[in-house]
Amino acid sequence: MAARDKNCKHKAETMTSDSKNKNEAANQTLKYLSLVTLTGQNAVLGLSMRYARTRPGDMFISTTAVFLAELLKLFTCLGLVWNAEDRSWKQFWSALDKTIIKQPMDTVKVMVPSAVYLIQNNLLYVAASNLDVATYQITYQLKILTTAMFAVTMLGKKLLPTQWFSLLLLVAGVAMVQLSDVKEVKSAGPEQSKFVGFSAALTACFLSGFAGVYFEKILKGSDISVWMRNVQLAMLSVPLGLLTSYVKDGGIISDNGFFHGYDNFVWFTVAQNALGGLLVAVVVKYADNILKGFACSLAIIITCVASIFIFDFSLSLQFSAGASLVIGSIFLYGYQPAKPGLPEKI
Repeated sequence: MAARDKNCKHKAETMTSDSKNKNEAANQTLKYLSLVTLTGQNAVLGLSMRYARTRPGDMFISTTAVFLAELLKLFTCLGLVWNAEDRSWKQFWSALDKTIIKQPMDTVKVMVPSAVYLIQNNLLYVAASNLDVATYQITYQLKILTTAMFAVTMLGKKLLPTQWFSLLLLVAGVAMVQLSDVKEVKSAGPEQSKFVGFSAALTACFLSGFAGVYFEKILKGSDISVWMRNVQLAMLSVPLGLLTSYVKDGGIISDNGFFHGYDNFVWFTVAQNALGGLLVAVVVKYADNILKGFACSLAIIITCVASIFIFDFSLSLQFSAGASLVIGSIFLYGYQPAKPGLPEKI
């Protein structure tokens, strides 16, 4: 009897160990899938926006693209909320009624980052139209600096000395990149201004930092899902995006139509803008800071290499040095030293 109990216990321990190993293997797979997804999303989006704004042919209206991205994001999040409510229309409507209709002040709070994100997305198209894709990609990393600034001032976050140093490296790297004389040869489209592009990217970085930290502050202490929060965000961004399209480009829309210049590639770019952030929100929880930094850095390298072949981009020593500083700063900012008595996190 004792031998049988011992044998059963051994089998149970073996099954538990096998189950644990399978879970660890699954998590490792998801971790590296996150790495690939983040790298691809970061690299392809920048290249797509730049190509869509500089290729020959009819130019699409960027404000309509921002509106359509917000609309697609809204329908996607509504679908995810419906799925989370066991695909029951009754539960789905009850969740919307409880979260949005019966909590109007909470919804109004979420509308602040909603408007900010809308302005930011429009500015990113301005930046992509005026900066070569490698410079755009590197300059936009300044959102790490602005997010840190707002996290310190709004959330009371404490930064490590290494993180402060990494932010200095980041600023120095971006400055070197901006002051370099690199250029793309194969870029058509409207007249480009590096100053306008940098101003748009820098403003977008500040807006991204503020909206991200504000949104994090709202999410803390709330049991509302990220998908429902995104539905709340879209409640203002969709109508405001449509209004912006007609206020800014109403004449062009009237003459050429709302979908002027749209083709499959533009729709692909719109879908990337809409779903990219949501996709990252799903997979980023499986990747630690080091992997996220690696994904972002690898995306910068891929963008630079791809630009050489797609846009006939010319690298310079100053640009390469600045890019190296930015990549190093991303790694350093995400590095978390081990606490005393604990193993170092890799």
